Amino acid sequence: MRILEDRVFLALVVTGSIAFGWILWPFLGAILWSVVAAIVFAPLYRRLLPAMQQRHNLAAIATVMIILTFVILPLTLISVALVREASSVHEQVQSGELILDGLPHWMTSLLDLFGLAIPGAVQERLSSALLEGSQSLATHTLDIVQITFGFFVNLFIMLLLLFFLFRDENTLSKCVMDAIPLRPERLSALLHKFTAFIRAAVRGNLLAALLQGALGGLMFWFLGINAPLLWAVLMAFLSLLPVIGAGLVWVPVAVYLLATGAIWEGVALVAYGALVIGLVDNFLRPMLVTRDAKMPDYVLFLSTLGGFEAFGINGFVLGPAAAAMFMAAWEIFSATTKE
Repeated sequence: MRILEDRVFLALVVTGSIAFGWILWPFLGAILWSVVAAIVFAPLYRRLLPAMQQRHNLAAIATVMIILTFVILPLTLISVALVREASSVHEQVQSGELILDGLPHWMTSLLDLFGLAIPGAVQERLSSALLEGSQSLATHTLDIVQITFGFFVNLFIMLLLLFFLFRDENTLSKCVMDAIPLRPERLSALLHKFTAFIRAAVRGNLLAALLQGALGGLMFWFLGINAPLLWAVLMAFLSLLPVIGAGLVWVPVAVYLLATGAIWEGVALVAYGALVIGLVDNFLRPMLVTRDAKMPDYVLFLSTLGGFEAFGINGFVLGPAAAAMFMAAWEIFSATTKE
């Protein structure tokens, strides 16, 4: 009878958990981002507590407002500017300015001689593709409105949940510790390693990637290179690649500048890329990531790319989170097997 009761109760637990997860599934992104933000900014919340005389509500509100002001709003403004810049690039491609006017005559002649490129055909294909995209965008105006409304709903849920995650940090941590059937010392080590890896991935690797993209985009803007914000976003993403990183963007652009006669711009970009952009990896990243919590660059890149492929924008959280749990679990397992 006891065995039957345990099985029935376990079935109720599993069924209830699945049902609750199904209900929360539409808000998965908001929940994930709020959890990651709570892990990353927990040290800030703990520092604000003594300054606010241990008033948890006030400290939580202050932390959420800091995140909203210095993280979410700038990213939103950058996203809006990125959309505008992409629209401008679209117009330039349609007019032929971006492709036909971008190459010198000797280079287009050389490419035509070897049959490597036909700028007119390239322009026609890109214009056709972008025109189809614009027409599709126009026919889905209602969807865009719904997506925008959904964004603000998820943002509100994320900020609200983030407040409670900060305020009830100790209570929620105890609930998680009590619910997972692992020995306290092993569970504590697992959670500590997991949060350390998450902070390292976001605070160290991703922050360094954003800085490299920002520095590269700033230099592109100074040199008058078209669409600097688009290049900055691409450099930020590619900087997650080990060794080469953002060089996949600024090196070909520097070669292009040198080949088109813009000698000082090309030399300046090479020097800036090597001495400023490249040194972020050598100095800033090690300062932000402790050695015992460092996630290899290739693991971060593959997990981010795989997460994005599997889950869309939420994959930027799920991918590194899964990699962090994998590395933390195996590190603790390896340590316990040697005891």
